[in-house]
Amino acid sequence: MTLDLATTAPRIRVLSGVADAQIRQLADVLIDCVEGGASVSFMLPLTPERASAFWRRVGEGVARGDRVLLVAEDAQGIVGTVQLLLEMPENQPHRAEVAKMLVHRRARRQGIGALLMQAAEQLGRERAKTLLVLDTSSAEAERLYARLGWTRLGVIPGFALLPGGEPCDTTYFYRALA
Repeated sequence: MTLDLATTAPRIRVLSGVADAQIRQLADVLIDCVEGGASVSFMLPLTPERASAFWRRVGEGVARGDRVLLVAEDAQGIVGTVQLLLEMPENQPHRAEVAKMLVHRRARRQGIGALLMQAAEQLGRERAKTLLVLDTSSAEAERLYARLGWTRLGVIPGFALLPGGEPCDTTYFYRALA
């Protein structure tokens, strides 16, 4: 029997730690997104060393319990990721922030972003969070969040820079968890 892996749904899972092989794969996803124009805190050129250093810091946060790291994997490895930032001020124990929702360009338009976001929402509920917040500079991501039931709050013009240096707007969303 032949299995067409291109149509097999990706596996979403929580990483309890971040090994070197995972850091390399996560760095590849981050670099691909930045090279594709995503405004996700990094400027061009994004070297593998800088991307790997970022994921090592994320791994340290995972180890401390400050954040949860989810990944989407297909037959070739990690193709997407999202983080749930849990470390909030003491007057905000009920909320978490969704950060760095990234999907490699080779795996887009396959529902991976939606699967990652649904998993992040479920993890928020499991951790007794009643409110999630996020920001994005991507019109494509805005459509995804709206489709998933997130509420758009508004836009801050010129909030960040695109990887090539051009200013971009940022849109804020929230999701009340039932």
